[in-house]
This record gives sequence, structure tokens and C-alpha cells, in this order.
Amino acid sequence: MRHLLYLGINMYWQDIALGLPHLPAGEKWVRIMDTKYPRQKRQGRMYRDMQRRAQNKAMKVETKQRITPAKALGHLKTINHHRYLVCRECFRVGLYRQGLTHDLSKYSPTEFLVGARYFTGKESPNNGERRAKGYSASWLHHKGRNRHHYEYWVDYPKHPSGTPHYVPVKMPGRFVVEMFCDRVAACKVYHGDSYKDSDPLEYYRRGMAPAFMHPQTAALLEKLLVMLKEKGEDATYDYIRSHLKKRPLFRKR
Repeated sequence: MRHLLYLGINMYWQDIALGLPHLPAGEKWVRIMDTKYPRQKRQGRMYRDMQRRAQNKAMKVETKQRITPAKALGHLKTINHHRYLVCRECFRVGLYRQGLTHDLSKYSPTEFLVGARYFTGKESPNNGERRAKGYSASWLHHKGRNRHHYEYWVDYPKHPSGTPHYVPVKMPGRFVVEMFCDRVAACKVYHGDSYKDSDPLEYYRRGMAPAFMHPQTAALLEKLLVMLKEKGEDATYDYIRSHLKKRPLFRKR
């Protein structure tokens, strides 16, 4: 959001009208101070104007973030649809238990109420909570209970210097596959009919996830996402299914 400040000064000894620059459609000027009024009255007026704008903004935000039956139902449908898609993808590679138990923590009050409050249908409600609070309590709860998130696999082993530091841990292959299925399903939910096999890879590369993953975890996930883009779902799932059963997905180098 940009902020424009226009300062108009009358250097003449008589009153004159000052013009304001034109603004784009939907924007308007708001006066915050006018030396036409006495100092005491001017300061009180400015304070009241600022306080009134802050209250109006808070009321709009509060109304927008209020939990309503429609938003709660919309969030519930999104969770169910996402879990259905992940379950279907996991079943295609033989991860039946992970498919059935995927993201069950989203039904807990800690996560569901946040989702219902910030639901828009266009993005994760956690983003709305981050904008409102500066962090997402729902996400902190979620990532600590679901092993298909790379953030779950972070530890602080003993360092030679004696100072603990956080490092990513290599994820088991089956959870990398669930993470792959999760990303594919999420893109299908939010992209709808415009979804393409290249979308999960583009989303992955736009983010900062690789920098916080174990190198082998990041390499495997990107390999599967590239394969999905270039060869499609059937070939990618055939590859995953054969490698999960016959040999580990991670190859020793």
C-alpha cells in the first residue's frame, strides 16, 4: 500500500484556494491538519480524525475476520476436498495410511477456528492470520503434528563450537512423497479448472522452501515435480510406486 502526502502552503497574505492533484479511481484525499484553525482546536481536530479513521479501520477488519457459518462451511469444504485429493494421490502410490490420516489436525479447534475466521477461498487462511498477528498460531500447531511438512524435520544437534543451531534433517522418502501429493492437491484446489501439471513446480520454485530443506530432500522433491511437469501424472506415479516398493527413493551417491 502506498501513502501520498500533499503539503499545500499559502505564502500570500490573503486567503486563496489550493488545488489537489488528481488521484486514481477509488482513492481520495484525507485532511490531517489545517493551519486555518487555532493551534489547540487544530490538534484536537487532527487527533479526532486520526482516532475515527483508526476505529473505522478496526471495525472493518473485525467484521471481515469474524467467524460466520458461511465461512466455516466454506473452510470445512476446502479441508474435505483437499484431503480427498491427497488421499486419492497417496492411494495411487500405495500410501494408504498416510492418505487416510493426512491433515487430520486441521479439524482441531486450534486450526479450524483460525481457518474459519480468515477463510477467503483464494489462499491459505494462515496467510490472513499472519497479516493480522504477525505469525500464524494455526500453522505452528499444524507443522509440529504433520510429518509431511519439511518444517517438522528441523532439529538443533550439538555443534562443535558448543552453540546449538537449527539444521534441516533428511526426510524419509514416504513423507517426501506425501509432501509431493500435498502440493499437487493444494494447487488443484486453488487453481481449479486452470490447473496444469507445471503449477506445483512453479509454486515450489517461487518459494523459499529449498533453502530450509535438507539438500537430498529438496533434490528428491524437485525431481518429482519436474517429472510431473515433463511426463505427467501417470508416469510420475508409476515411478514413485515402483521405487517405494523395490528400492529407496534416495539414491546413494
